[in-house]
Amino acid sequence: MRPNGGDDPRTTADQADIEAHGLRIEIDQGIATIILDRPAAHNALDRATMRTFALAVDDFTAVMDSDRAATAGGARRSELAAPSPGGIRAIIVTGTGSEAFCSGGDQDDLEHATSESDGAWLTETMGDALRALERLPAPVIAAVEGHALGGGAEIALACDLRIVSERVRFGMVHRRLALIPGWGGGQRLLRLVGYPRAMEILFDARPLDAEELVALGLASEVVPAGQTLAAARALAERLAATDPDTARAIKGLLRDGLEMPHDEALAAERARFPGLWAGQAHLEAVRAFHEGSRRAGRDVGI
Repeated sequence: MRPNGGDDPRTTADQADIEAHGLRIEIDQGIATIILDRPAAHNALDRATMRTFALAVDDFTAVMDSDRAATAGGARRSELAAPSPGGIRAIIVTGTGSEAFCSGGDQDDLEHATSESDGAWLTETMGDALRALERLPAPVIAAVEGHALGGGAEIALACDLRIVSERVRFGMVHRRLALIPGWGGGQRLLRLVGYPRAMEILFDARPLDAEELVALGLASEVVPAGQTLAAARALAERLAATDPDTARAIKGLLRDGLEMPHDEALAAERARFPGLWAGQAHLEAVRAFHEGSRRAGRDVGI
């Protein structure tokens, strides 16, 4: 299902195509930043940007899945960016400017996309993209300045952590357009805040402020306007210092807990442990611990 009968260009992305369709990708020292870059439209997504966003996330998935073996030099799927030697360790999603993280779908572009097949294309393209985004093995942080409305709020909810500006306006406003969340935001909201609050938020369709987001557990930090990207970068650097296999396991066990029955999630968590126990990172950490203890003991005369 494609809008206007067009072909789906989701093959691979390169940087020129990404930037031509309202997106920028930056990778520095193992931290990738996906920037929604349509400030004149308050970073709203038209269909071309949705396709490009979905393709970029697909490429991140391929790159990160291959990173453990690709240090030997396997071919990559795209020019998205060559990860640093340590691989992509954390991802930030943000928008250009201080007015909006993302104001949802671009209504000028979508005005004539009114068929059921058009609606199905929107849910397929962005729903699959956000499912892939939340499944990336590295932590994903939303740096939310200004408005995050409709689909923009859904993108933020698909991230693992959200740092918001003190001027944020975060709205699941779909009901105002006689819609429901179409990209998975309803189910993510339910899991994050519980049934009664999710019901209230979706029916009210009222933008929430920073204080409300923190109270609901939807924001992990509030920072002054203009500081969300810097704060997200600082958090990403802390998270990226974790051994990659350990980071994958931490995120994996938490996602298992969200998506599996309890006993299955417990079994999956146990299954991750032995490999880490015998892993090089653990053995080196234990060795460093004992060496530090011995030095400390000598310092105090033991």
